[in-house]
Amino acid sequence: MSTDPVAAPAAPKPLSANEGIKARSNFLRGTIAQEVADTSTGAIGEENSQLTKFHGLYIQDDRDQRRERAKLKQEKAYGFMLRVRLPGGRCTPEQYLKIDRLGEELASPSLRLTTRQTFQFHGVAKGDLKKLVQGLHQVWLDSIAACGDVNRNVMAPPNPERSAVHQRVYELAKGFSEFALPKSRAYHEIWLDEELVAGGEPKPESPAAPAPEVEPMYGPTYLPRKFKVGFAVPPSNDVDVFSQDLGFIAVVENGELAGFNVTAGGGMGMSHGNAETYPRLGDLIGFVTPDKVNALGFAAITTQRDYGDRTNRKHARLKYTIADRGIAWFKAEVERRAGFAFEPARPFRFTTISDEYGWHRAADGTWFHLLFILSGRIKDTPGWPMRAALREIAQIHTGDFRLTPSQNLSISGITDEQRPRIEAILQKHGLNETHQVSGLRLNALSCVALPTCGLALAESERALPGLLDKLEIVLDAAGLRRDAISIRMTGCPNGCARPYIGEIAFVGRAPNKYALFLGAKLDGSRLNTLYAPSVSLEEGVEILTPILHRYARERGEGEEFGDFCQRTVLAEKKAETENTANGETPSATTATV
Repeated sequence: MSTDPVAAPAAPKPLSANEGIKARSNFLRGTIAQEVADTSTGAIGEENSQLTKFHGLYIQDDRDQRRERAKLKQEKAYGFMLRVRLPGGRCTPEQYLKIDRLGEELASPSLRLTTRQTFQFHGVAKGDLKKLVQGLHQVWLDSIAACGDVNRNVMAPPNPERSAVHQRVYELAKGFSEFALPKSRAYHEIWLDEELVAGGEPKPESPAAPAPEVEPMYGPTYLPRKFKVGFAVPPSNDVDVFSQDLGFIAVVENGELAGFNVTAGGGMGMSHGNAETYPRLGDLIGFVTPDKVNALGFAAITTQRDYGDRTNRKHARLKYTIADRGIAWFKAEVERRAGFAFEPARPFRFTTISDEYGWHRAADGTWFHLLFILSGRIKDTPGWPMRAALREIAQIHTGDFRLTPSQNLSISGITDEQRPRIEAILQKHGLNETHQVSGLRLNALSCVALPTCGLALAESERALPGLLDKLEIVLDAAGLRRDAISIRMTGCPNGCARPYIGEIAFVGRAPNKYALFLGAKLDGSRLNTLYAPSVSLEEGVEILTPILHRYARERGEGEEFGDFCQRTVLAEKKAETENTANGETPSATTATV
């Protein structure tokens, strides 16, 4: 008999703090109602601040005011961000006008379009939260599950009227958004005093014994982390489908929607200096017919619910579950739960992520006009009164508005009779043309960052215009002003503006310090590569200047900027690193890049 000591089994890792908060929450209620009613402070406690995310709310503060308020021994300038649930980014003129008015009355004096096709309000006082939610409810809008460890706002191509296929995909995306909502009534009780909601049924006057609340998809502790779903219709990958936890790529055969190629395991978040965190593109796992979308989504979400990491939130997204267990395991588990097998993936091709600006005739005979809005910020500025123009259009428009994944807005469903009136409004406000705007600016995304985001390490939205101004001087000198080059900027590495699939990306590390990434593919199918770990914006422009000039001189026929960077400067940097590791002296060519 062996006398070797037997190793004791490893103790299970403790669950993350958020898991306890969710378990104690009574299906997302916590003590939110009591804290919101407390007028002695503009804040709420840590536990409830985690739970309000499931209601579409984040507590924030104006970081520009922190130092002065601390000197005066005042509480931080707290306010809330509310994100609307708006599947596919579609809203009516009535809804838009209500959102515009609520933003003016209850939030900071501007609206913001997110990179997930919805609206965000910032700077909402705690005492105004119920007014805001109830105001949205009046036009059949809500913020349920716009944040939190659940399925978030579902993305889809923004103009369904382009074709019958686009319309069908939009309907499926909207249907999945409804299907994947939490079943808890907490939102309705806290914010709407359990008012009847769209599609709901009135509560009985005297219920006997209320059935215990259940979450058939999520369970009492919901998901380990957020879950994101997007639908794409090739040749456009405007939703960045490979960045989604679960992606649906439409397959069109003989003019009809045959079904979807499915991707799984995408995600953008990472942490600087932590190799165990990383952005990842989704794997293509097979094809399903349209009738299987919801069942497949249920199987994928419950698989992540049961196998995702609940001990380490930095390792809790589906991308890590798949990386740890393998895509073959995930596919088999989803098939087992769904009760059907994937068919082999079918051919598809993406060519662009870019919005098509200006006027377009849709398949249904109406028009749509796609407006460029830098960083999605709707406000009036000298020479660019965007908010006034959209308000005026919404008052006469009989179609609807569509928010795009690139933070722009489409005025859609415009009739032949309405077009001259809307065109005149755009002309009056100087918003009808984008021919003077560079291809770089038209393909720029940014997150909000400072002063409201508590995670921001550096500026993003406020710094992007100045960075673009400097780079446009370089583009003009190189003859590249009209070339489509994607640039993305974030104030931290969490990836809200999907920076790791930008051909150029600045990712915040510290005040005016950014990691510079290069070389993603313009169609969103390849990640970029870290080129410089910490640069100021000024240094970033200095680095990019010779690369952009070299691109203008040396690019191949039809070669995109990201592909050029992969072939030249990134390949040369890799070779230089390898040579240095082997004790060789870098060549003069690589040393000057």
